[in-house]
Amino acid sequence: MPPRTLDRRRRWRLVLVVALAGAAAWAVGFVRFAADLPTAVERPDRTTDAIVVLTGGSGRLDEGLALLRQGRAQKLLVSGVFRGVEVDELLQLARRGDEALSARVALGHEAGDTEGNARETAEWMVAEGFASLRLVTGAYHMPRSLFEFRRAMPEVDLVAHPVFPPAVRLDAWWRSPGTAGLLATEYSKLLLARTRAAATDLVARVFANEAQARP
Repeated sequence: MPPRTLDRRRRWRLVLVVALAGAAAWAVGFVRFAADLPTAVERPDRTTDAIVVLTGGSGRLDEGLALLRQGRAQKLLVSGVFRGVEVDELLQLARRGDEALSARVALGHEAGDTEGNARETAEWMVAEGFASLRLVTGAYHMPRSLFEFRRAMPEVDLVAHPVFPPAVRLDAWWRSPGTAGLLATEYSKLLLARTRAAATDLVARVFANEAQARP
């Protein structure tokens, strides 16, 4: 057999081994991710300066407003509200008849993803002079949300407050193709967020070292 054919086969075998190893690592990490998802609200009686609700899932807004009515925070930010869609109308209906509550609710229109939610919230927290917040989002979305929020505002005290949509079957996700697909997508997004953050930090260190080395 010609040497080129042998080399080509070796390269394909190496690619296959690397791909299988990567798939196995992803699968192990995914199972751990699913097993570690929150199953209850963290520190339910804790009062924070703010409540932040991330749009995009059922039950989040109602839970945030209920917490605000209970006096668990001074203000509520709904981050990621798209202009002109029914989230605005829903919020108006939820606040109807309670002007005092309405004055304590703010809408964030700039965020288009979880990283944007974190940046938008960080700016709002600084403007309000707040130092702690209760983060309300879906349990399956909480790990990535906490990662982005802690990265954007490491000095802020974060309290995780997951909600559990009935359609997302975390107790038996492997039996529900819809839930399994949702979790797989969310885990992959978390890996991408971590990779992006690591690359950003690496570039920042390189530039910082170069700046220090200049005479």
